[in-house]
Amino acid sequence: MQNPAPSHASAVAAAPGARAQQIRDDLDQSRRRGPLQHIQIPPCPELLAQLQQAMSQPEPDLNLVARIASSDVAMAATLLRTANSPLFKPVGLPCTTVGQAMTRIGLRESVAVMTGFLVRHAIPVNSPQLARFWERSAKRAIAMATIARELPGLSPELAHSFGLFLHVGVPVLLQSVRGYAATMVEAGARIDRPYIATENANHRTDHAVVGALVIRVWNLPAPLLAAIRLHHDYAALGHAGIEPETHTLIAAGLIAEHLMRRHEGLPEDADWASHHASAMDWLHIDWEELGHWEEAVDEQFDAA
Repeated sequence: MQNPAPSHASAVAAAPGARAQQIRDDLDQSRRRGPLQHIQIPPCPELLAQLQQAMSQPEPDLNLVARIASSDVAMAATLLRTANSPLFKPVGLPCTTVGQAMTRIGLRESVAVMTGFLVRHAIPVNSPQLARFWERSAKRAIAMATIARELPGLSPELAHSFGLFLHVGVPVLLQSVRGYAATMVEAGARIDRPYIATENANHRTDHAVVGALVIRVWNLPAPLLAAIRLHHDYAALGHAGIEPETHTLIAAGLIAEHLMRRHEGLPEDADWASHHASAMDWLHIDWEELGHWEEAVDEQFDAA
């Protein structure tokens, strides 16, 4: 009998400071002998690995980042398009080189744009059911980075990555698991249990686990791994066994999703209705401050 995928319950029992390591161990075990052994994770793009390495230095080499950006024509074009967009309120002549684009939008934002480009092309989404997947992921990433600028101590770059990768397990499951398209329809229609409960009932794993596996295989930051693995464990917000940065990412992610839905004119979802108080308590914000965040996020959405 195969071992089950690491459960959400077991993922809340680790000692403080050990969360990411426990999640890595659980993922590795399940990949060897459990339901994750048949999940196909696309390899991390070489340029993304180079970019992560460059940005891990105490003082990132701007010239190296520019060379990475210039090594892919389409990625360079994406940087230029971003720099010349209303989001950065360009004045004067448009940027025509990667260096000019990076100067206008800044190193960190340039890296965020490059990361988004590389991830989208590494995990293409061709299903009609996910027609706006990467568009909404990019929008969520913008919301997360905007919120992070309002939260001392939360890196906007990490927050952006969390928004971008949050649901990356969905297209990976769709490409790897027979019948997952039908599961998506069923999970979206059921109101008697959470989305991931239907995923686990049908496939013995879920998109939070598989999303964390992508982060694990691509060797991305540990806080990102833990937060994506636990992003549906809202009931665990504030649990002493989970690192504070993980809680903050999860709570901010719930708010980012809510602000996206409001911007799109959609009704509030069940997660927000059930857990917004815990998220706001963890972040120490009230409704007035949330309103200020919404104004800032909407401004970024409209510019983008």
